[in-house]
Amino acid sequence: MSELATLAAELVAIESINPELVAGAAGETALARHVAGWCERAGLDAAVSEAAPGRPNVVATARGRGGGRSLLLNAHMDTVGVAGMADPFAARLENGGLYGRGAYDMKGGLAAIMLAVARAKSLGLRGDVIMAAVADEEVASVGTEALVRGVRADAAIVAEPTDMRLCIAHKGFVGFQIEVAGRAAHGSRPDLGVDAIARMGHVLVRLEQLDGELRRGPAHALLGTGSVHASLIEGGQEYSSYPERCLLTGERRTIPGETAGQVEGELARLLGDLDGEARTTFGREPLETDPNAEIVELVRRHAGTDGLHGVAFWTDAALLAAAGIPTAVFGPGGAGAHAVEEWVDVADLERCAEIYLAIAAELCA
Repeated sequence: MSELATLAAELVAIESINPELVAGAAGETALARHVAGWCERAGLDAAVSEAAPGRPNVVATARGRGGGRSLLLNAHMDTVGVAGMADPFAARLENGGLYGRGAYDMKGGLAAIMLAVARAKSLGLRGDVIMAAVADEEVASVGTEALVRGVRADAAIVAEPTDMRLCIAHKGFVGFQIEVAGRAAHGSRPDLGVDAIARMGHVLVRLEQLDGELRRGPAHALLGTGSVHASLIEGGQEYSSYPERCLLTGERRTIPGETAGQVEGELARLLGDLDGEARTTFGREPLETDPNAEIVELVRRHAGTDGLHGVAFWTDAALLAAAGIPTAVFGPGGAGAHAVEEWVDVADLERCAEIYLAIAAELCA
C-alpha cells in the first residue's frame, strides 16, 4: 500500500467510537496519541489538548517562516458504532477501496490532511499550515468548539467525504421536545383520566402538516428546503392506566435564513392550546460560504471542478465559518457513512492530499 493508504488503514484499526453514542466506547484518546506521534515524527509541531474530559484534540502545524497567511485543515477522529459489522477495524484494501469503520467518515480524510501538512513542511512557506484532528463531531462537536477558541486561520477546508465535489453550504439542525400533559387514572375511569398519548396525536398531525409546508416553501439553491420529523416518542405508566404524560423528541433541519426564533414559533404552533411544553434542546447553524471567497476559488481551480454544491448533513465547517474563517468542504468518494459496510476510494484520498498541498502552497506562500 502507499504511504497514505497505510496511514489511513492504521487510523481505521484504532477504535474511536464516540462514547456519547455507545456506552463504554473508547473515544478518541488512543487515536489522538497515534496521530500526535505520527505528526511529531514527521517534524510537525504537535499538541494534544482536551476539548472536554477524556476527549482530546490534536493540532499539528507546519510552521511558516513568518508573514504569510495560514490554512487550517480539519477532520474529526470519532466514529459511530459498529453494530452489525463483521470486522469493523480490519481495514482491508479491496478493489481500490479501503474498508472499515471510519474509513469514509472520516479517517481517510484525516490521513489525507495529515500527509498534506507533513509535506507542506518541506515547501518553505511563509504562512502556517495547520492540521486539526478533533473530537466529538458525531454528537456535539466539542472538539471544534474548543479549537476555534485557540486557533485562528485565514481559510479552512473540512475534509468530510464529498465525493470530490466542492461544497460551500450545508443544513443546520435544531433538536426539540414537546411534552403533552394528561391525567393519570384507572383505565376504567374515562371520567377521571386524560389520555396524554392521544393528545399527542394532534401534535403529530400538525408536525406532518408543517413538514409539508416546509418542503413546498422557498428552497435554497444548493440545499433545497428545510424539514421536520419526529424521532422518538414515549409515554404512559402501565397498561391499564390513562397516561399522564407523553414526550415527543424531534429534529428540525434548517437552511440558511431560517432562525432559532422561527423554529421556536413553529414548536409553539405544534403544541397549540394543549396543556404541556415545547422546548428546543440543541442546535447548530447551517453553513453558507461566499462562493467568491478565495478558498472556494482555490479548491475549484486545484480540484479542476466548476460546480458548487451543498450537502444535507451537518459538518464542523459551520463552526469554523461562524468563527470568521472562510471554509470549504471537500473530500474523497466512497460509501457507507454510518452503515454496516463502509469504504473510501484510495485514489481519491491520494488526489485530495495533492489538492490540499497545492492549495497550501499557494495560499501560504
